[in-house]
Amino acid sequence: MCQPTSKNEIVGSFLRPIELITARADFETGKISEVELKAIEDKAIADLVEKQKDAKLAYYSDGEFRRSYWHLDFFWGLGNVERLEHERGYQFQGEETRKDSAALTGKLTFNPEHPVFEEFNYLATLVNKEQIRVSIPSPSQFLAELVRGVNEKKVIEFYENREELYADIAKAYKQTILELYELGLRHLKLDDCTWGMLVDKDFWKTMTGGDFDTAELQDLYLRVNNAALEDLPTDLIVTTHICRGNYHSTWATKGGYEPVAENLFGKENVSAFFLEFDDERSGGFEPLRHVPEDKHVVLGLVTSKNGELEDAEAIIERIQEASKYVPLERLSLSPQCGFASTEEGNILTPEAQWEKIKLITEISEKVWPI
Repeated sequence: MCQPTSKNEIVGSFLRPIELITARADFETGKISEVELKAIEDKAIADLVEKQKDAKLAYYSDGEFRRSYWHLDFFWGLGNVERLEHERGYQFQGEETRKDSAALTGKLTFNPEHPVFEEFNYLATLVNKEQIRVSIPSPSQFLAELVRGVNEKKVIEFYENREELYADIAKAYKQTILELYELGLRHLKLDDCTWGMLVDKDFWKTMTGGDFDTAELQDLYLRVNNAALEDLPTDLIVTTHICRGNYHSTWATKGGYEPVAENLFGKENVSAFFLEFDDERSGGFEPLRHVPEDKHVVLGLVTSKNGELEDAEAIIERIQEASKYVPLERLSLSPQCGFASTEEGNILTPEAQWEKIKLITEISEKVWPI
């Protein structure tokens, strides 16, 4: 099997070009048709692919240009899931997101017409299928959304036994993943904020009124994620990105990996972990001692939240520090998160975005010379 990651990596989402932002707004107001919107999306993705080629990336993304959110669009594509609005959005530091959410309208099922298949098929017309990495939200992230606030009423309505829900989540995900595999996908990444929430004691103190023992949730999230990944083809590489929230350059939670490291790193059945390490909110590298010898770590040392370009030597020093816990040959470098987890995007220019990716490539060539 080939390596699960390259040395210079991306997380997946890119700033939307102004033409695409305008087109999506025009579509929402009825000024252009769905066909016209798709043509603009196609061109924007094709242009993005050329920029990724120029940046010497090994694996390609469509920038999530057909999505509004990194997670909700995928949820809405599953069978018997509806789009709805809450009274409030997600609460980030200093900002509130839009109010969209996802809830059940019946027993969860696989949807053979899920939009993620079209996303893959179009990108496959532009690059080799084996160079595509598709990013989807993790099963545990979906579960967390289904029981968020009023959404849980629908879970109770359709599932008397929660074990049946967990089984249906795993089944719907596995069928979706296998369909992507049949289309030619060989690299899949699960984006996951649930573990980032579990490490924040302040977050859970607010949520539970003081009881923030999350051991049971760790076991549940691990079980739900691993169930969806059972018995997949051996040449399908699955990785995961652990996030603490990324909305318009703000964040949702904080905390180092230590509280979840033994379960997450030691027991989740993925080949590599994309991890945030761009500031003190992510803690130190010590929890990496729990990463097994057969797994890789992508160090998210370059922030996607602002346009200030990092010092290359400082990044190299941090890579060397991390190599005390995971050997250098099993490390890679990336931005800490995507540049636009939602279509709002982070607060930096497209030029700054590409300068950061160029920096990552230059550093990787110094640290891991061919």
